[in-house]
Amino acid sequence: MAADSHACETCPMHTEMAQLGAAVGGFDSVIALAGNPNTGKSTLFNALTGLKQHTGNWPGKTVTRAEGAFQFGGKRYKLVDLPGTYSLLSASDDEEVARNFLLFGRPDCTVVVVDASALERNLYLVLQVLEITDRVVVAVNLIDEAKRRGIEVDARSLSRDLGVPAVPIVARTSENVMGLLQEVANVASGETVTKPLRSRGTPEFERAVTKLVPMIEAAAPGVPNARWIAIRLLDGDASVEEALTTGRLAELVAKQQAPDQRFSRKIALQGAQ
Repeated sequence: MAADSHACETCPMHTEMAQLGAAVGGFDSVIALAGNPNTGKSTLFNALTGLKQHTGNWPGKTVTRAEGAFQFGGKRYKLVDLPGTYSLLSASDDEEVARNFLLFGRPDCTVVVVDASALERNLYLVLQVLEITDRVVVAVNLIDEAKRRGIEVDARSLSRDLGVPAVPIVARTSENVMGLLQEVANVASGETVTKPLRSRGTPEFERAVTKLVPMIEAAAPGVPNARWIAIRLLDGDASVEEALTTGRLAELVAKQQAPDQRFSRKIALQGAQ
């Protein structure tokens, strides 16, 4: 991504991020940090951002927002720490915040932190994130603890199966964090093209999705991922259905696209100007 891609305060990315509570001025790329609770996500966030952090609440929510900045390879990155969640099915404010940021904020890369010793349980969230965005890197954290328990994680095979980079790290000691950042930079810039694993339903299910997608796009022009919304509707997600039928989804999409929206300098990063 070009160095000035997030420098214009009236560009669509500024609008999208500002509506979701994150200013992006002066950054080359925006990175989202997702993961289950207790996977070391906050440890990685602190290791990368140091003192260049800012906390507050997400707009309209009591959910805490943490954002920070770091530099790598001569570029500046905005890091948004999403609430720790087990899913993105919007059963709670935390899940709604994480889901909406990934869907409407459209970060340049999303890092999903997983616990190497509880990989199967953590992959549930990974697969949901892969349904929403192509630009994902999986940070396989706590590999030292996994080894102590006799658990070996083949990150190369995991990467092949998921279709996105999977990088083993120990966030607490910063082991291989530089390797993780290189993968993040490659995905964010488009140098690495991912092919995320996505579930395929029965022929009948896929036909229903195909039929719903243009209807959703017509109801909410510019919606980032109509297929994901179609799947949620078919799964009986009441919150998504309500947002679509009441027009709330279309309003949200329109707000994200409005070129004259401005963000407040008050939410700019402290210590990272």
